[in-house]
Amino acid sequence: MSVMTAQQVLPMSMTPGAVRVGAAADLVEDGLGGEVFLHGNLTYAWSAEDQALRRLTAVQLVELGVAKVGEVADAFGVDTATLWRWRHEFAGAGVGGLVPDKRGPKGASKLTASVIADVRARRQGGASLRAIAAATGLSTGSVRRALTPDEHEIEHHDVGDAQGTDAQDDDAQVLALVVDLPVLAVPAARTGDRVAARWGALECAAPVFTPAARVPLAGLFLALPALEATGLLSCANEVYSELPGGFYGLDTMLIEGVLRALAGEPRAEGATRIDPVDLGRVLGLDRAPEVKTIRRKINQLAQAGRAGQLQAAIAAHHLSRGDADVAGVGVVLYVDGHVRAYQGTKRIGKTHLSRLRFPAPATVETWVAGGDGGPVLVVMSEPGASLAAELRRLLPELRTAVGDHRRVLVGFDRGGWSPALFAHMAAAGFDVLTWRKGTIADLAADQFTDVRFTGETGRQYTWTLADTVVDVPIDDRGGVFPMRQVTRWDTKKNVSRQVHVLTTRTDLDAGQVIYRMGARWRLENYFRYARMHFDLDAHHAYASTDDDPDRLVPNPAKRAAHADVAAARARYDRAQGRTDAAMLAARSPAPGTTSILTNTVHDAITADLRAAETNLAAAQDTHKSTPTRIALGVLHPGQQVLDVETKLITHAIGAAAFNTINALARDIRLDTGYARANHEAHTLARHVLTHSGDIDPGVDGVLTVRLDPMPTARATAAIGELCAHLTATQTRYPGTDLILRYEIKTRP
Repeated sequence: MSVMTAQQVLPMSMTPGAVRVGAAADLVEDGLGGEVFLHGNLTYAWSAEDQALRRLTAVQLVELGVAKVGEVADAFGVDTATLWRWRHEFAGAGVGGLVPDKRGPKGASKLTASVIADVRARRQGGASLRAIAAATGLSTGSVRRALTPDEHEIEHHDVGDAQGTDAQDDDAQVLALVVDLPVLAVPAARTGDRVAARWGALECAAPVFTPAARVPLAGLFLALPALEATGLLSCANEVYSELPGGFYGLDTMLIEGVLRALAGEPRAEGATRIDPVDLGRVLGLDRAPEVKTIRRKINQLAQAGRAGQLQAAIAAHHLSRGDADVAGVGVVLYVDGHVRAYQGTKRIGKTHLSRLRFPAPATVETWVAGGDGGPVLVVMSEPGASLAAELRRLLPELRTAVGDHRRVLVGFDRGGWSPALFAHMAAAGFDVLTWRKGTIADLAADQFTDVRFTGETGRQYTWTLADTVVDVPIDDRGGVFPMRQVTRWDTKKNVSRQVHVLTTRTDLDAGQVIYRMGARWRLENYFRYARMHFDLDAHHAYASTDDDPDRLVPNPAKRAAHADVAAARARYDRAQGRTDAAMLAARSPAPGTTSILTNTVHDAITADLRAAETNLAAAQDTHKSTPTRIALGVLHPGQQVLDVETKLITHAIGAAAFNTINALARDIRLDTGYARANHEAHTLARHVLTHSGDIDPGVDGVLTVRLDPMPTARATAAIGELCAHLTATQTRYPGTDLILRYEIKTRP
C-alpha cells in the first residue's frame, strides 16, 4: 500500500473539475455520487445514496497515508472531529459503523399533556428551566418547548395581522430572506442625515438596519436586553435632556461605549482597533463614531456637570427595583474605597496605595455594590477622607436611592471602623456588617458550635461559630454601643485563630452573617475584573482644575507635635525613674553611716527631672496651639484635582457593561442546559458577544439576529436556549419599534 502512494505524482489531474486531495488523489462529486482517482486511476466510487461507502473512502485515504486528516476533511466538507469519529466507528464496527443513523425521534415524546401542565405550573411558581428539567426528568430544550406558547415565541399572528398575512406567510418570508441575505452588505447610505446634522437640523440619526449575513460583531445584539435592565439609557435621557443635536445621539454614544467595552476595547482609543463598519451595523448606522467624536461627545456630557446626578439616578433605578435585595436578607450593599494612581505631571494629592505600599499621587473613589457584587453607585471621595467619613456622607444618598424605609445591610472592611459611625448608622435605619478591629481575648471553646450553611449557588459550608453580644466603646467617657458579634474559629496550617464579625442585624442566623461578610469580596472581584477588562484605572481625560485652597485638610504638624509630646513624656518617665532611684539611695545610707540631704544635693538629683518636665510642658503647649486642620492653600499651594465628570460618566458605562455580561452569564447558568455553566458561563458570554451572525429586518416590527454556530455543539445548544430566553423578553432596539428576535444556526 505504501509503495502505491509513493509513486511519481502526475503533473496534472486526469479528471476535469476534480478536487485535489493531498499530492496523489482527486475527488469528483456531483448529484449522482462521487469518485476518487489515485494517480489518475479510478480507485473508489459510490452513489449519492451510499453515504457509508463515501465515509469509508475518506477513512481509507487517511489510513493509506494518501493525504493528511485536514486535507481529507476539507475535501469531503467535514471537520476533523467528524473524520476522526468515522475512523473510530470503522475501527470498532467495520463498514456497518459508518451507516448513517435514521433521523427522527427514537421513541414516544415525553411531553404529554400532564407533563406540560406540570412544567408550566412550576414555571409560574418561579422555578428556573434547569430546576424544572431536573424535577421532571426532561432536558431544558424539552422544557422550553413545553413553555413555547406562553413564554418563548414571538407573536407571529400579531405581525401577520399588521401585514395582512398569517403567521405561516411570515415564516416563509423569513426563510426566504435567510437564503437571500447578502454577505456583509454595504450599510444604508446616511449622507442626507450627516448633511442635516452638519447644519444643525438633525437631533440624532435613527438606526436603520440593512439585511446582511456573516456580520462579525452580531453577537453584541445579545447584550441589549441586559443593557436596558441596567437603566443606563433611561437614566441618561432623564439627566441629560438638553444636549446639542448631531448625527450620533445620546443613546448611540452610550450603547457604543458599552458594546465597545464588551468587545474588549473600553477606552476611546480602542475604536481604532474595531472596524467602524462592523460596529456600525450593530448600531444601525453606516459606521461607528471615531475617537475624536467619542471624546467630543463625552466632553459635552461632562460640561453639563450632571455626572453625579446620573450616578444617583442609576442607583435609584437599581435599588428601587430591588436589584440589591437578597432572598431572606433584604437590601444588601457593600461599600469600599478604590485608589486610582496617577503618574502624570499634575500636582495631585498623595494617598497611600496598598498595592504599592507607599503614598503616591492618586484619586480615591467610593464604590457601592449590590449583594451580587455588581456596582450600583460610585462617588469621588475627598482627598484624604477615611472610609468611615465617606460612609457617613453617603447615607442620605443611599436612603434616597432606596426610596423607602427598608433597612439596608451595609458591609465594609476595617477601613470604616468607627463605633460612633455604627451608632449613627443604626439610628438612620442602616445595619452594619464589618470585621472587628483590634485585639481582644479569645472566646472559650464551649461557646462554639458547628453551623452548616448553603450558599446561593448550592455550595455547602461548614463553620465553627460563636454568637455573642458585646459592648463596643464609642467615646472616652464610657459610652458603649451594644452589637452582635459572630466569631468564626478557623484553623489554617495548624494555627488556630478566631475571626470576629460585628453586626447590628439580629434576625439573621450566624451562618448567614458569616456568608454575607465573606461576600464583600465580590466588590473586590469587580475591581479586579474591571481593571483587566474595562480599564478601571485608566485616565479617560487629562484635564484638571485647581483644588479649593480654603478646604481644610489634616495638619501634618499636629501629628508631629503629638509625636513630640509622646517622646517628651517618655523622657520624663525615664527621668522620673532615675530620680526616684537616686533619691532612695540618698535617703538610705549604708549601715553605720549618716548622710545629709541638702538643697544643693536635692537640686542636683532632680535637675534632669525638672528639665524633662519643662520640655514636656513645652511640647504639650505646642501641640495644644497647633491647629488640627489647616487650609489646603497654606499646606500645598497649587494642588490640583483631576477631572471628575468624565470619570464618573465612563464609570457608569463600565459598570453597565459589567452588569450586562453578569446578567448574560446568570442567564446561561439558570436558563440553559450548559453542563459547565457554573465554571464557564462568563467565558461563553464573552465569546458569544463577539460572534458573527446575520442581521435580518425582513419582517415588519421584528429585527432578527441569527448567530452563526458556535465552535462546539454543546455551546451552540446553550446559546440557542439563551436566544429563546432573550427573545421572550420582547426587548425593543433603543430608538426604534423593532422587537429583537434571537436565533442561532445549527449548521453553517
